[in-house]
Amino acid sequence: MSVALRLANVTASYERHPAVHHVSGEIAEGSMTAIVGPNGAGKSTLLKAILGVGPTVEGGIEIAGAGRRRIGYLPQQAELDPAFPISVSDTVLLGCWRVIGSYGAAVDQNRAAAERAIAAVGLSGFERRPVGTLSAGQFQRVLFARLLVQDADILLLDEPFNAIDSRTTADLVALLQRWNSERRTIVCVLHDLDMVRRYFPQTLLLAREVVAWGPTERALSAENLLRARAMSEAWDDQAEICAVPQRRVAARV
Repeated sequence: MSVALRLANVTASYERHPAVHHVSGEIAEGSMTAIVGPNGAGKSTLLKAILGVGPTVEGGIEIAGAGRRRIGYLPQQAELDPAFPISVSDTVLLGCWRVIGSYGAAVDQNRAAAERAIAAVGLSGFERRPVGTLSAGQFQRVLFARLLVQDADILLLDEPFNAIDSRTTADLVALLQRWNSERRTIVCVLHDLDMVRRYFPQTLLLAREVVAWGPTERALSAENLLRARAMSEAWDDQAEICAVPQRRVAARV
């Protein structure tokens, strides 16, 4: 099976202190992989390292095909301001940024794609609504629609089901499964282990370092979960700078 993402000895640091430490592994094209671990385990940091934003990255990150242009990203809701005065339709159109550019204007084709995406997440009729008037679940549907119009091959989602209702969760999980049936690669930070076991065949269990990475039932064994918790509790943010040799940030393929 072809590889979508390959990480080789990746360390992601803030002010020279590693938040993610010596991560190595592969994510196959067309797979669904969950990233789980205790709070502060570096899960969101790892996604940002793959995107090339935020932390200083050492080690190798290889992205198949056209590199980061293949990647779509859905951040945590907490990182966004739903009170910003923008409509549902215009928020979704932001997903066309790579096509439109910083100073371009949306054309009919872009607007048609946005309308289809809004319908796909069950929000037809909401196009002109300000996003600040939406519920948390409705706002998350808008963010999924924005992700949909990016038409990316690799989708990185950071806690996409946090603090939303069960019906919205079920609808958005079904949308993820549809995308995966189109051979898109899904990588999702989650905290609900029951959901991970139900929908994600592959799991990376992280506690600043890799605890386990592979088939979900094996990765989420009781022994591995206890080890992840112990590793996270023992982590010292003020420890000395890691001196293990590494390559600087990697080639992209």
